[in-house]
Amino acid sequence: MGRDEMTAQGTEQEQAGTAPDFWIDALPQAVLLCEGGNVVRLNAAASRLWGVTQARAAGRPVLEVVRRHTLEALIERGGELELEVGGRTLRCAATRDGESSALIVEDTTEHRRRESELREATAVLSHEFRTPVTALRGVLEALEYDMPRELSQNFVRQGLQETERLARLVEDLAVGFRPTRARTLLLAEAFARAERLLDSELSAKGSRLSFGADHLVRADPDKLLQVLLNLIENALKYGPPGQDIEIQTTTRETWIEVRVLDHGPPIPDTDSLFQAHTRGAGATGQGSGMGLYIVRSVVQGWGGQAWATRTGGRNAFCFTLPGVGGLG
Repeated sequence: MGRDEMTAQGTEQEQAGTAPDFWIDALPQAVLLCEGGNVVRLNAAASRLWGVTQARAAGRPVLEVVRRHTLEALIERGGELELEVGGRTLRCAATRDGESSALIVEDTTEHRRRESELREATAVLSHEFRTPVTALRGVLEALEYDMPRELSQNFVRQGLQETERLARLVEDLAVGFRPTRARTLLLAEAFARAERLLDSELSAKGSRLSFGADHLVRADPDKLLQVLLNLIENALKYGPPGQDIEIQTTTRETWIEVRVLDHGPPIPDTDSLFQAHTRGAGATGQGSGMGLYIVRSVVQGWGGQAWATRTGGRNAFCFTLPGVGGLG
């Protein structure tokens, strides 16, 4: 073999020896290679995770490097497990072949967070879809019967409104809750729309709605409607039949405060009701426990506050939204 061939062969062997090191260091997962219970190699991600360099780790017992008996046992037997360390979620997998073993650790914290957000978003959307779907069903059922043209046209208009609202919800799902479409509007417009949509539920319970002073506000009309619907529906669920549900409005500097008052039983822990999937003990009918959670989320989205209190023998569910002045 000539000198050039020997040099080329040596270069190939050198490249072959360093290539695995390059690829193992490029991996985002922490990788630890062991032989006979001692560390042989760890990549850059593993060095950052355990705070030890390759030079210091090589030849040391596994436990001295990973500092966890659970991981040492996992390397010995092989398999998978999940660890919570310092508020982060780590997915660990180990394989073993005789005296050789490998441990791969992946930080799945961000993945878990996205999964949680997706579950929450799905729950919120399913709750928001219920109202327009129910309204559309009522419209279609009404249109089955003969009625004056003017009345049927009103039902058609209401159906078209709710169809548009459904379309906006679908769009929001596609873009992951895009920014609010705020505009200036009268509170009375949202109140009237909420009362119209809940007319059958109010009639069934023998309840009446009364609205306070009108105000000009800055809000997304659909999101404001959703807040009002959730609070009024909440009052219907927990209050007695035949109750009067009063909606009061007050100016608080540059904010408008809205209070929905019902005659339901006293609430022992008001703040917990605004958590996801929470329902009061006296709830009637079906529900996801997302109504008040949606209320607080929407209200906080425009910079306001949402809370509940007991006043004058009634429950008051309150929220604030930006006022624009000119009325009230």
